Amino acid sequence: QVQLVESGGGLVQAGGSLRLSCAASGKIFSSDTMGWYRQAPGKQRELVARITRAGRTNYADAVKGRFTISGDNAKNTVYLQMNGLKPEDTAVYYCQLRRGWDDYWGQGTQVTVSS
Repeated sequence: QVQLVESGGGLVQAGGSLRLSCAASGKIFSSDTMGWYRQAPGKQRELVARITRAGRTNYADAVKGRFTISGDNAKNTVYLQMNGLKPEDTAVYYCQLRRGWDDYWGQGTQVTVSS
């Protein structure tokens, strides 16, 4: 069983930065991918960024150039560095681990960007 624990959310002014962390426990496979999703009030959950164990990344267009996903395989931890935050980035951010057809989710961490 995989457990994901996020940290690092909070309140920040527009233009500011935050760094989210997600620590995975349990058995992690080299084929697993990890990512960050977000869900704003009244909206569907959407992909923010994803990273493979080999370090390949992809980003949503809305965050390209502002957010950076990275991973530490030895610690089974992924990070999301968020710079140039905008009010529209306000959402609950969820860490996800994908293994084949199975998805595991963290509990979510709130990110609020004030204008």
